[in-house]
Amino acid sequence: MHFKWNYEPPTSEQQTAAKELGEKIGMSPIIANLLIQRGIKTESAAKRFFRPMLNELIDPFLMNDMDVAVDRLNDAMGRKERIMVYGDYDVDGCTAVALVYKFLQQFYSNIEYYIPDRYEEGYGVSIKALDYAAEHSVKLIIILDCGIKAIDEIEYANRLGIDFIICDHHVPDDELPKAVAILNPKREDSTYPFKHLCGCGVGFKFMQAFAKNNGIPFSRLIPLLEFCAVSIAADIVPIMGENRILAYHGLKQLNTTPSVGLKAIMDICGLTGREITMNDIVFKIGPRINASGRMQNGTEAVDLLVERDFEKALTEAHLINEYNEQRKDVDKQMTEEANQIVERLVHQDHPSSIVLYDENWKKGVIGIVASRLTEFYYRPTVVLTKFNGIATGSARSVAGYDIYDAIKNCRDLLENFGGHTYAVGLSMKIENIPEFRRRFQKYVDEHILPEQTEATLDIDAVIDFKDVNKKLHNDLKKLAPHGPDNPKPVFCTRNVYDYGTSKVVGRQQEHIKLELVDSKSSNVLNGIAFGQSDSAKFIKSKRSFDIVYTIEDNIYKRSEVQLQIEDIQPSAIES
Repeated sequence: MHFKWNYEPPTSEQQTAAKELGEKIGMSPIIANLLIQRGIKTESAAKRFFRPMLNELIDPFLMNDMDVAVDRLNDAMGRKERIMVYGDYDVDGCTAVALVYKFLQQFYSNIEYYIPDRYEEGYGVSIKALDYAAEHSVKLIIILDCGIKAIDEIEYANRLGIDFIICDHHVPDDELPKAVAILNPKREDSTYPFKHLCGCGVGFKFMQAFAKNNGIPFSRLIPLLEFCAVSIAADIVPIMGENRILAYHGLKQLNTTPSVGLKAIMDICGLTGREITMNDIVFKIGPRINASGRMQNGTEAVDLLVERDFEKALTEAHLINEYNEQRKDVDKQMTEEANQIVERLVHQDHPSSIVLYDENWKKGVIGIVASRLTEFYYRPTVVLTKFNGIATGSARSVAGYDIYDAIKNCRDLLENFGGHTYAVGLSMKIENIPEFRRRFQKYVDEHILPEQTEATLDIDAVIDFKDVNKKLHNDLKKLAPHGPDNPKPVFCTRNVYDYGTSKVVGRQQEHIKLELVDSKSSNVLNGIAFGQSDSAKFIKSKRSFDIVYTIEDNIYKRSEVQLQIEDIQPSAIES
């Protein structure tokens, strides 16, 4: 893929501000400028950013309905009512259920958890689950990461004598379900200062409020922060504000004393003995938790997350690892089929969006396929399959474009939909697909900006190899954890050369292992360029080129850094 490089050089005022801030915090102007770009302009703000404190978490009772939710939970426990903790079958839902269940189980035994079957029940609150709850005398359901649009289902639950506390973070409709309490920072009337919690984060705030109300020390909640970190990384929510605090301390927990279930997943991922990062969660831990709900039933993932016996957990972890291998095979086949369809469409036209339907595609994997197509073609993408006689699917978006609004504009054609800016689930009658495709594509055509349909790399700073040293790398690590709104810093160095030892590597010779020098220093830096073997011939031609990269640990030589090269372009002017 060819990227457009975006770089805004700092103004003289910004350079002065970065120099002054850098002197105050004992770091280079490069780091100080990165802080300023993130809105951190003072010494005190920088110190808070580098050391997120748990005592700076927002008072959970500022969230609408929190006092009502805590009162209802207290009443349920006092009356010894049966409580069900119910969640979505993705990472956010499973971790949220594990967090709330594990915490409450310490104080109350008449409690169970429930994850709906993706294939038998579908997303959100199912009638089957409500009937099961009624049969088992459940009086209170705490629902996590879904439920905000379950108006009819919660009405049915009310008739069965079952109360609901909704803990969700998806965008609500104008009408809210008739639940006892609705905890959602995206409510229109929300007074909560931070809007970007994930479902697990909302569950954590509920437990924080419950603990505070019942005089339970906050220290009892700290082991559960690992679930918040996993969820924040996997659900791709902004890692600023309260999410940064939760993710920072959740990673700390994951790296020091992980729970039995997550330790077992880390073992089968080959992460034992390594420092776990948000990237490890996104690419290794998260997909395995997700695979359970995609291929079988998400309940197995929660079983693993709440397991106390390590040998048992290891057996369960191997099982979900198998599901992940199966998922990879199905994912690969579906992506290849989808690519063939898109290639034909692109040759005929150049649409600003993609809408695909195939009744044979597996429902549990279409979200991944939508993500892959979005990344490859850089277009908002909807992928649909047939399930229970209707078209159901997932939508994914490109950076900066709100796909939720585009889907909402077609709501009269839909049976159901829900989600947020970059990811939406939806369903419709099969006969509505052509009109949905026409209307969706028209809306995207009219509202997407030209730069939102280009694959871009945002460059934080242009630096020379003489700037790249262990101190810079150590200071960069203090900016973690990374994710939306706090991405890993991306650098550019111009006029670099092959040191003479770069070579193509990989099973299919698809990567390049590089040793590079630039025109301004004698530093030789190692780099890896994944999937960019097409550039090898140019690199070996002894001409200069420009690179965009992140700075990483060299896993083979711990004392050295390695450049992870995102893109390579010939230098415009050789020096």
